[in-house]
Amino acid sequence: MPEPDPRYPRPNLVRKRWTDLNGRWQFGYDDATTGVDDGWFARFDLQDRSLFDRDIVVPFPPESPASGVGVRGFHPVVWYRRAFERDDADDRPGERVVLRFGAVDYQADVWVNGQLVARHEGGHAPFSADVTPALTASGPQLVVVRAEDDPHDGTQPRGKQDWHERPHAIWYERTTGIWQPVWLEPVPGTRVDGVQFTADLDRTVLRVGVRVAGPLPDGLRVGVRLTLSGQVLADDSYPVTGALVLRDVPLDGMRIQNERRSYLWSPEHPNLVDAQVRLELPDGTAVDAVQSYCGLRSAAAAERHFVLNGRAYPLRMALAQNYWPDSHLAAPHADALRREVEWVKDLGFNGVRIHQKVEDPRFLAWCDRLGVLVWGEMPSALDFGPRTIRRLTHEWLEVLERDASSPALVAWVPFNESWAVPNLPHDEAQRHAVRALYHVTKALDPTRPVIGNDGWENLVGDIVGVHDYSQAGDVLRERYGSFDAFEQTVARVQPGARRITLPGLPEQEQPVVISEFGGVTYDPSREDHWNGYGAVTSAKELLERYRELVTALLGSPVVAGFCYTQLTDTAQERNGLLTEDRVPKVDPAQIAAINRLPAASAPAQAQEEIQIVHAARRAAPRRP
Repeated sequence: MPEPDPRYPRPNLVRKRWTDLNGRWQFGYDDATTGVDDGWFARFDLQDRSLFDRDIVVPFPPESPASGVGVRGFHPVVWYRRAFERDDADDRPGERVVLRFGAVDYQADVWVNGQLVARHEGGHAPFSADVTPALTASGPQLVVVRAEDDPHDGTQPRGKQDWHERPHAIWYERTTGIWQPVWLEPVPGTRVDGVQFTADLDRTVLRVGVRVAGPLPDGLRVGVRLTLSGQVLADDSYPVTGALVLRDVPLDGMRIQNERRSYLWSPEHPNLVDAQVRLELPDGTAVDAVQSYCGLRSAAAAERHFVLNGRAYPLRMALAQNYWPDSHLAAPHADALRREVEWVKDLGFNGVRIHQKVEDPRFLAWCDRLGVLVWGEMPSALDFGPRTIRRLTHEWLEVLERDASSPALVAWVPFNESWAVPNLPHDEAQRHAVRALYHVTKALDPTRPVIGNDGWENLVGDIVGVHDYSQAGDVLRERYGSFDAFEQTVARVQPGARRITLPGLPEQEQPVVISEFGGVTYDPSREDHWNGYGAVTSAKELLERYRELVTALLGSPVVAGFCYTQLTDTAQERNGLLTEDRVPKVDPAQIAAINRLPAASAPAQAQEEIQIVHAARRAAPRRP
């Protein structure tokens, strides 16, 4: 598989022709919220800086030093503008120009040459606009963006962004406006607008979904060519009868079963299938072509285990906030995303839980390429109510669509620690909200486990996620050392001052994952850190505490996996294994050696049980 362009913002649907619009934009605050009425979107004179009185470096949020603005106070409405040249040197008949945004927090309005071309709500999901009708025939084109992000609106999915002027406790710097890449793409009038891959190893097929935009000429076909390490797995074409083409592409089942390491994706063997998707006319004329990729793997929860490719697979994950000191939510540069994944591998983890953030797609692509499992999580709101549920649902559906094809992504988490649903034990409406998001997620993606509310008050889910910040290995052994002990922990112990489960959780022998633990603070350089879990005074003590906690969980027959808090220091939360500048606090090889110790949670007989479960599923009737 060729090395990807680290700058290209959408690795799962690549086009060769594109224009990077990151860099210097003009910028201004609109604290009086009069910009729309005053026509800021139609201020075409770039020399007039009376309104756009600053410069900002996109895609860094204005609160961050990397943006060149670095103003951390409350400014709920911001405006951006810049000119770009229309590249007509390679114009093709019927071609369109699409303007794309990776993410703008929270509400965005976009104008091109004074015409409104896009309106989007949701700070973590991408959106785009066909701007062709707004372009002039020649000369510079003006794009203007208005972003509104009310820091005191508790119904917005915000994740860890603080509503105070300065970060406190476990809350971090705010992000307003553009924080993921902006780019232009010329595309054919009839084009591939999206691709999605879903492996079904039981049936040895790969379900391919292709969205087609634009006119559908008679006889149009979509072609799919799949190759792995230069070997063709499939090459076929199908008639386009509507805007969505769904096909099950048969794979060589015997080869997959006999050569699992050669074909299946796993952290140990992150095999990726190259996919070329093309549109063509009956005479073979090419209409459009894009490059993509996928991985052949299955992920499930069965018989108290997390199951990868039909086998029990103990999870050894790190919690990742993915903030940087100079750029906040945005990565400081494209290579930083790859290096973050490499740190996860260097420390001996096989997975990462992206916490309260929907990460840049290039991060997921590196997890796919380098072999790191991912739990995908929806950033939480603060307040419960109809508006919160509408906003959460709308944005969550966009996230599910964006990341559905990633083989590294093996679980979804719509709620965390009852945020936005703080009264689950006593409010039926809040319980319905959690169940609804769980079931919607399963309806759209039945191929991955879903944890309805991670951490505590589990009432629906394929995995029971437990947050337990005990600082003593003996306490963890007492709570999780046997199934009887865990039953007592569920019945009588509240590790997070909340019940682990709520009445009504279906008994399906869900695996138990300690999805947050540790949180050990070590930072001799600062005294203003938040010290909410526990602290040590030396690197040696940090290593020993880590060993004590991890080996206690590895010795548990109950625990199917863990997620250590956390990968890096973040703001005043100084409990990372790395500093916020990504410097290890202890030798990564020593942490890796601990993480690679054998676990008691996947005995040999469990493998046989899981294989029996999967054999039964294969024998069950399938829909045609």
